This record gives sequence, structure tokens and C-alpha cells, in this order.
Amino acid sequence: MAKTKTSFFCNECGAQSARWQGQCTSCKSWNTINEEIITTTSTSVSKKINPDNISSKPTLIRDIEVSEEIRLKTGDNELNRVLGGGIVPGSLTLLGGEPGIGKSTLLLQISMNLNYKTLYVSGEESQKQIKLRANRLKHNNNNCIILTETNTDSIFHHIKNIQPEILIIDSIQTIHTNSIDSSPGTVSQIRECTSELLKIAKENNISILLIGHITKDGSIAGPKILEHMVDTVLQFEGDRNHIFRILRAHKNRFGSTSEIGIYEMFESGLKEVQNPSEILLTNSKDILSGTVVACSIEGNRPMMIEIQALVSTAVYGTPQRSTTGYNAKRLNMLLAVLEKRIGFKLATKDVFLNVTGGINIEDTAIDLAVITAILSSNEDITISNKICFAGEIGLSGEIRPVSKIEQRIKEAEKLGFEKIFISQQNKLIENHKGIEIYYSSKVEDVYNQLFT
Repeated sequence: MAKTKTSFFCNECGAQSARWQGQCTSCKSWNTINEEIITTTSTSVSKKINPDNISSKPTLIRDIEVSEEIRLKTGDNELNRVLGGGIVPGSLTLLGGEPGIGKSTLLLQISMNLNYKTLYVSGEESQKQIKLRANRLKHNNNNCIILTETNTDSIFHHIKNIQPEILIIDSIQTIHTNSIDSSPGTVSQIRECTSELLKIAKENNISILLIGHITKDGSIAGPKILEHMVDTVLQFEGDRNHIFRILRAHKNRFGSTSEIGIYEMFESGLKEVQNPSEILLTNSKDILSGTVVACSIEGNRPMMIEIQALVSTAVYGTPQRSTTGYNAKRLNMLLAVLEKRIGFKLATKDVFLNVTGGINIEDTAIDLAVITAILSSNEDITISNKICFAGEIGLSGEIRPVSKIEQRIKEAEKLGFEKIFISQQNKLIENHKGIEIYYSSKVEDVYNQLFT
């Protein structure tokens, strides 16, 4: 007799529960629990496994032979860097990002540059819409085939006929399978479709790239198991009001997750940024107070970033604290350090902080630059644009050492900076004759050298 199994899933985070409830216990979202059919099976006695049919055998790890992975070059140096050298045949890659950030543009642009037979499956746009975007990107490729389909059975039929080397799905939330009796985008549909695509990728050695929607908190929509099933999880980040986009790898079974790719968004598509430091720095000859340069690290990539601060008398009773591209809570901590350790009365001042370029920086090594910018604006004293900073600030006002200091100094030296302020606890291996290095142990030392 047939038996239908159902369960309750959260549409926001994919958490599963045995019964319906108003609030999800995992992500605390309200009215996001829906009942879904998992599968329909017939009750039968399980068959015993015949030992002669078992193909897998346990092997000592020392006896396992390892060969270098073959990589498919995409023609995009930034994507190749993030993936670890290129796309691995038979791999499953998931690309997530906010709506309108450029996910579809990135993969269409890559598919138009590939020298491999590529099948681009879209469940969101028609063929004419994709063609218009391709015309805007000014690319043409005889190896790229466009298919508008949402049913997995039809997609697999076309895969068998076309036999592509690379398959792009835009997006996984629009694809559905007939084996699950629920609407596209539900947790069970996403899980089952991804499982079928994973099987196709491994059996036919096809590289599959999936585009995934994200929830309001920034995580990829659908069950968390989706990220566990795929080989690589990429996140496309950026502010739609700015031109810069950052590609990060949150998971990569074939390479490092510390690399990032940087793009500029134009009307004609995405352009690779080979040297982000030169673009993020202002070339203006006018030096203004409150502007300093921080030496940051994004992944394994050093970047010189301009920090701007504005300190003014609070017009209203409560002073404002506003940040763009920097953690607001960390700014409050640094202001407390300035007031406690150096004696600056900033409790009655408005403080505005901006990281230029529209990118978010989580590297704590820019703390010293943030404090210097605030002091520069408060004292109305300019800092030379040939000076940069790399140091983390502790609660007692000490300047703590930062990682990869050699790479930071080399980047500053290459871009023509004359001085760099770092922690006294940082130990250098190489001699840097092209740049003057100032060692400081406390915030007071930097203040005395620059403002007194």
C-alpha cells in the first residue's frame, strides 16, 4: 500500500520540524513553516545485499594513488583564482548573492568566453532576454547553448543529446522534479533537484554551476544540506550603489577559501580588477584632514584602502555614530579607547566613518588607520598620503600585531608609500629599504609622532 510522508520545513533557513509552529526555532522567523511532501513509497521488505555485487573496497590511505586535478580554464583570472586554478570536471559549484548584484551576468559572461561546450539553462528569463544581455556584454560564442526549462527530466534529456562539458543552472530555486509533489523553490524540491544534478555531474563528468537565491539574512535559501552537497560555495558580494563586486569562496573542496576575486560592474558587464589598491585610492593632490590609508588583507590579497572620518560637534542631544563598510560596534569600542587612554572627549561629538569603494572590511588591522583618521579630523590636521597604517587596537590602547605583515609592507612599498606604522610586536624577516617602518606599542605613540 502506498504511503505518503510529509514534514514541515522553514522557507527561510530550511530547518525541519515534526509539526507546524508559528515561529521557526532555528532562525526565529515567523510564519515561514510549511508542510511539504517528502516522498511517496510503498511498504516492502528490504532486500539483503549480495556481497558479490559490492564494488567498493576499503583501502589503506598509503595505497591510494593521487593524481593532479585537471582544471578547465574559464578565461576569467579572478574566478580561476577563487576556484583554485579553474573549474574541476565533475564538480558542483553553488554561486549565491543578493538580487541584482550580477550573478547571472557573471556566469553568462563566463559561458560566452569558454572554449568548452556549455549549456546555459535559465528558469527565470526567456531566450530573447538572455540574448539581449549577451549583446550588451558584447560577447559571441559558438560553444554556448541557451535552454529555457525548469523540469529536471527535460534538462537531463537535453544533456544526453548535447553532451555539454559545463552546465549552468539559473537558478536552482526555479528547477523542479516530478518525483516530489511540491512547488519549485521548496526545501524538498531544492534538495532533490540538487541530488539529481550531483549524480549527473559525477556520472558524466560534467561541471555544473548553480545560481542560488539568498534569504533576508544573507544566507543561501533552501536547506543547509544544499551547501554540504556541493563541492564549492561562492558568494558574490557588493553594494548595488557602487561598482565594485567581491567574489569569495566559503567552501572549496579543490582549493583554498582564502582567495577573493574583485570586479568592477559596468553597463557592458563585469571587468576584472588586477590591482585593487590603485583603484581604491584617491588620486587627488588635495590632502584633507580625516583621510588616511590602511593596509588591509582580503583573503591572501593585500589592498590599500582609504579611510575617511568626520568628527563634528553634535547638533542634537545624542551624538551620532555612523559607519559605512566598517563594524559600528568596533567603532564604538575604538572611541571608548580614545577617550579612556588618550583623554579625547568624543562623547559629545558626531563621528562618521567611511571605507571608500563601497566594500565591507572585516580585517581588524585597519583599527590603527580608523583611530588616526578620527584624530586627524578632530584635530583638523592632515596626514600625508604617503603614510599608511597596519595595526589592531586592544582595549588597553596597545597596538597588537597583525598577520601577513610582510605582504602588507611589500604592497605599500610597491605603491610608493614612504612610511608605514605597525605594531612593535611584529617581527620582520626581510629588510625593506624602500619604505620607512615605524614601530609603535600604544596609541599614544602614534599620536605623539603625528600630531604633536
